[in-house]
Amino acid sequence: MFVKALTKAVFAISISLATLAATEASADATLDRIKGRGKLTVGVILSGAPFGYIDPASQEQKGYNVDLAKALAADLGVELETVTVTPPNRVQFLQQGKVDILIANMQYTEDRAKILDYVPTPYDRAGGAAVVRKDSGLKDWADLKGKPVCISQGSNYAQPLAEEYGAIVKGLPSQPESLLALQGGNCVAAVHVGATVGLLLVDRADEWKDYAIPFPTELIPSDSVIWLRKGESDTQAALDNSVKKLHASGKLLEMAKANRLLNTKYLEEEKTKLSAAQ
Repeated sequence: MFVKALTKAVFAISISLATLAATEASADATLDRIKGRGKLTVGVILSGAPFGYIDPASQEQKGYNVDLAKALAADLGVELETVTVTPPNRVQFLQQGKVDILIANMQYTEDRAKILDYVPTPYDRAGGAAVVRKDSGLKDWADLKGKPVCISQGSNYAQPLAEEYGAIVKGLPSQPESLLALQGGNCVAAVHVGATVGLLLVDRADEWKDYAIPFPTELIPSDSVIWLRKGESDTQAALDNSVKKLHASGKLLEMAKANRLLNTKYLEEEKTKLSAAQ
């Protein structure tokens, strides 16, 4: 009996060790695969400047998120491959392995962190801004109570709009479709990342001359982070190191200014903090 019990115990320990080894191997698999094939595959959203868009003249992908993806690939010593994602499919693309990471306008939330891992050092901080007609009479977030408000599907603005301000939230597949719904009168406001819609009103002033962003504050300013699958600790550590270096060197701030991000306060603070820590 003793021998049988001992044999079972040894077998159980062996299984546990094998499971642990498999888990660790799985955690290393993505970074190993990136370096083995010499390519980092990044899911990006190309819904508009300053974060991601197609240059009409060159047909090249441009924007702050695209520049960040290029810098990360360069720091890892590999080539970059971008895959266009949308708010409804970006998490699915990541979980299915179609991309290695997401740099796709996804701010940190506790709910997202339950199903995905993320790079601890943010690459930006962003809040939501409401685009409304100038003659709408809307002056602050509380004025949206009981009114239809358009957002992108999967947006982290849905919950505060509905629960805190009582808006009737309408999720559209993408930011452009949400803005079209606003122009078509299907909602009284379209809420998206402030840097994006703020630049839109500047660059397409004729088309948007009847619209403004009148609310004095942004909705739930949150950390913009790089997302990856659960358990990929080596990839997470490598990318975190890269992002910190980009902050400390001032390259992230340079990218932001080159892409006309309207608010660079967070990036300026991170540059100062992380360059002093070196």
